[in-house]
Amino acid sequence: MAKIRILVVDDHAIMREGIHALLGMHSDLEIAGEASDGREALEKVQELSPDVVVMDISMPNMDGLEATRRIAKKYPRVKVLVLTQHDNKEYILSTIKAGAAGYVPKRALGSELVSAIRAVHRGDSFLYPSAATALIEEYRDQAKATDPYDQLTSREREILKLVAEGKTSRQIADMLYISLKTVLGHRAKLMEKLDLHNRTELIKYAMQKGLLNIGS
Repeated sequence: MAKIRILVVDDHAIMREGIHALLGMHSDLEIAGEASDGREALEKVQELSPDVVVMDISMPNMDGLEATRRIAKKYPRVKVLVLTQHDNKEYILSTIKAGAAGYVPKRALGSELVSAIRAVHRGDSFLYPSAATALIEEYRDQAKATDPYDQLTSREREILKLVAEGKTSRQIADMLYISLKTVLGHRAKLMEKLDLHNRTELIKYAMQKGLLNIGS
């Protein structure tokens, strides 16, 4: 069986030697070469055509993020696995957006690095638990930020539901013990926030949000 050819990219020689020694203990892994910065990594990828690049982020001349972007664009067959001391949400998301197939912090176990290399080589993604958590948090934040319903006040949501149910503005004013002018103001504001332009659109939106049953 062909070995997985690996390019190790890190500006610290001791770190490269440690990774070399660790991976050398596994018969299915082979160190194809090493690089000390992102620019050299690009040259080595072109020269050696590795299967997996184990990439640090903070390096001189060209950092790992930029190198990852270029490799992902120019050599899509080559999988980049980021191995870095940075383990915060911003770095994690940046590496994934740059095109990395996996993310492993340097505090991880050697066995986890080996598993990550094998995973990205076979076409899977590998996310250390902290990276998976960061992605989930980002997804939730984006979902919340992009849903205009979350921007409505409790009163606007109440009026949205009543309008969708067919209540007139005068009926809503009487039901909520507020003035007609106030109802009209809330209605105009909520439709602006939701980018709705008529009652038909409003009813359809209310049904999509589960505020109105089809049989209502």
